Amino acid sequence: MSLASPTSLAAIPSPSNAVWQLGPLPIRAYALCILAGIAVACWVTERRLRQRGAAPGAVLDIALWAVPAGIIGARIYHVITSPAPYFGTGGDWFKIFLIYEGGLGIWGAVAGGAVGAWIGARQLGMPLTTVADALAPGLPLAQAIGRLGNWFNNELYGGRTDLPWGLEIHRMEGGQALRDEAGQPILEEGLYHPTFAYELLWNVGVAAMVYLVDRKLRLGRGRAFALYVMGYTAGRFWIEMMRTDDANTILGVRINVWTAALVFLGALVYFLRVRGPREYLIPVGLPSVATAPSASSDVSQVDLSAKGATTEQARPEGYRVVDEEQFAHWRRTGEAPPDAGAQPDPGRLDDEATTASRPLAEQPEGSAGGSAEPAGASAGSAGGRAGSAGGPADAAHAAPASGAPAEGTAAESAAARPAERDS
Repeated sequence: MSLASPTSLAAIPSPSNAVWQLGPLPIRAYALCILAGIAVACWVTERRLRQRGAAPGAVLDIALWAVPAGIIGARIYHVITSPAPYFGTGGDWFKIFLIYEGGLGIWGAVAGGAVGAWIGARQLGMPLTTVADALAPGLPLAQAIGRLGNWFNNELYGGRTDLPWGLEIHRMEGGQALRDEAGQPILEEGLYHPTFAYELLWNVGVAAMVYLVDRKLRLGRGRAFALYVMGYTAGRFWIEMMRTDDANTILGVRINVWTAALVFLGALVYFLRVRGPREYLIPVGLPSVATAPSASSDVSQVDLSAKGATTEQARPEGYRVVDEEQFAHWRRTGEAPPDAGAQPDPGRLDDEATTASRPLAEQPEGSAGGSAEPAGASAGSAGGRAGSAGGPADAAHAAPASGAPAEGTAAESAAARPAERDS
């Protein structure tokens, strides 16, 4: 006799198989969904980082740290908040390592992933806030895809319902539905709220909201990520209260409900208190680029496959953080804005002062350009002032009529400024 629930006119079916065997290798749907979500998040983050000036492939260097740290953090949070299956009566501590069976807490994933992303971003010389803002729309998409793994595992559902989108739930064991004498999958009685699907749809909505708000307000300094956190936790708060799977509670309320409320408040405070423009990146330490990025392109055009350039040569030593206007100037001209923290070369200042103190007739040819101005008004200085004012930075426009070597002077001035490494 089958223990299947009565046939419903409208219901969401659940898979009866969450594992496929490829020879001796088990292929688990939960793991595939997690990997697909990571891939989507990396793709979104890569696109947005390149739009902000990062070199192609930077997200992979960050993901090498962030993804393992996020998975470890997610598992640690789950084990701490639900210790009974591992350390309780009849528990098996070895199952801590069986991640494919489910049990990854998003709070631990974000915390662990943030630590890993900080390490990766620091090695690249870019601020963590820039990476977080680039990730903000991609992370909820990754979570949405990951929730499909819960559907395959027949887990994370809510209470009974008679709604048309009620969910059928199989009795699962080892990734397979138990079967009756007739070989039919056994279903739990009745239909249930598909809370995994509610969260999936909510996360897609959060991704769209973050993208549109960030596009309009041009959020910076981690505020786009804070907006994602607020959006996600607002949904998780009410969805978590619908779930009926076992969970530890505080004052009769599930731990994840408390966590969602506290994290929401923290993100709200950060979003309201932190201010600042969107951060853009200019690579430091790259070989001279023949042409500046196209002004019509929204993606960084730093060429990492230039002929004769090795991987080490093409990798930036770091990045300078600039505002949108400075970044647009760099894209048009290929010339970085002056470094406000750079110290001038004392020897060069002494030489310029000596030259300026001579009578005009005794100064070297081309030093004053046929005018009564001192050497401090040379083409290099004029070019530097033009660049800092956000105007055209072509030193040739400021060169003296006598043909003074403006390009050499500008190059020497640039060399005197040490590269800044933002982290």
